[in-house]
Amino acid sequence: MPILRSLFISLSTNRLMRQFGERSVLGRRMSSRFVAGMEIDDALRVAERLNSQGMSVTLDSLGESVSSEADAQRAAEIYHNLLNQIALRKLDANISVKLSQMGLEFSSELAERIVGGLTEHCRATGNFLRIDMEGTPLTQKTIDMVRRLHANPEYAGHIGIVIQAYLFRSESDIAQLLEDGIRIRLCKGAYQEPASLAFPRKADVDTNYVLLAGRLLSSPVYHGIATHDEAMIRAVRDYATHNGIAPDRFEFQMLYGVRRDLQRRLVEEGYRVRIYLPFGHEWYPYFMRRLAERPANAFFVLRNLFRS
Repeated sequence: MPILRSLFISLSTNRLMRQFGERSVLGRRMSSRFVAGMEIDDALRVAERLNSQGMSVTLDSLGESVSSEADAQRAAEIYHNLLNQIALRKLDANISVKLSQMGLEFSSELAERIVGGLTEHCRATGNFLRIDMEGTPLTQKTIDMVRRLHANPEYAGHIGIVIQAYLFRSESDIAQLLEDGIRIRLCKGAYQEPASLAFPRKADVDTNYVLLAGRLLSSPVYHGIATHDEAMIRAVRDYATHNGIAPDRFEFQMLYGVRRDLQRRLVEEGYRVRIYLPFGHEWYPYFMRRLAERPANAFFVLRNLFRS
């Protein structure tokens, strides 16, 4: 694994650096490239602007690994508020949730009860809940919970999942999820995993990503192809063209603040584009993982930090 990627992933779990970053003006200014503000209203304003540019949005209230039921309930309340605001403002937006933020690491029952409530809210408002994928200790628990909730006929179509292409297991996981008709967001993966569980070479991850994207596009379910890699995007577009898959059968998903030029170009070319829009005070781990995915982002942030 490249040295810079390893460094940023390591920093993402450093408590002292996180405390300094999230409490300092300098840290918040650095994060602003990839984080749409600290408060709900900040994120909603950005969502409205992106909608006006022809892009859909996924809203994510940053935070993970809560340690109490009260913290999990507070995190869930932010998402219920978001769903109400999305409906009120008629935004083209849905929500994304990490199960560790909903209490999964200390109570599976609590997390499933909270996520069930959010899924019901999505059903009632015609919205959609994406369950994000975290490190491999939570992979199976995440898949199992999504499958259980999706098995409720009222929730089918209102809950989906993320699968990471760098894991060896992802091909079989996707096959199972497709049998259930579950919507999938395919990404490469942004956690540090051992070589026994994940492809260590970028070339192998890329090959697996293209393979899995083909599996998704060939299914009747609407999926999200999450990447900023132009080689991956070309491969997906070529596969869709050669197999007669219309551009409205899937969407490209990209991160707020990353490759804005590419986002606009895809919209202009008639593809559906959804922007993953994170916000909140607990931005540090997310920010460091974005730098780990593409270390060149660090130089971009530093170069622009003191510009007006």
